[in-house]
Amino acid sequence: MNISTAEKLSGLSSKTIRDYEAAGLIRPQRQCNGYRDYSDADIATLSFIRHAREVDFSLAQIAELLALRNDPLRASADVKSLVGEHIQRLNKKISDLNNMKDTLESWYNRCKGNDSPNCAIIDGLDKRGCVKS
Repeated sequence: MNISTAEKLSGLSSKTIRDYEAAGLIRPQRQCNGYRDYSDADIATLSFIRHAREVDFSLAQIAELLALRNDPLRASADVKSLVGEHIQRLNKKISDLNNMKDTLESWYNRCKGNDSPNCAIIDGLDKRGCVKS
């Protein structure tokens, strides 16, 4: 099937599909005229990649997951370990985002939001950007 059909079936844009091919995550066959020819297995792989991206796996992690997926002798412990590490990174990211949100809310709540040039948000950004020597 051609890329427009692959696009519809996988839920990914043709650019994204080409990007995944360039990253080595998928290798469609080529027709005599050079056009990509996607198989049902390629569509399944693209759907797998889309789901993995939805839960924020990186392309490198997805490559590892695909290798494990395609290995009939894989150990589920290897998959679980990779996902456990990903969960730890997500928890760190969530913590960092919560800290950012708390900081912004603090500045926002202290800003009077009136006609005065004094602004706790600008002051906070200035202080965070200072390098102490």
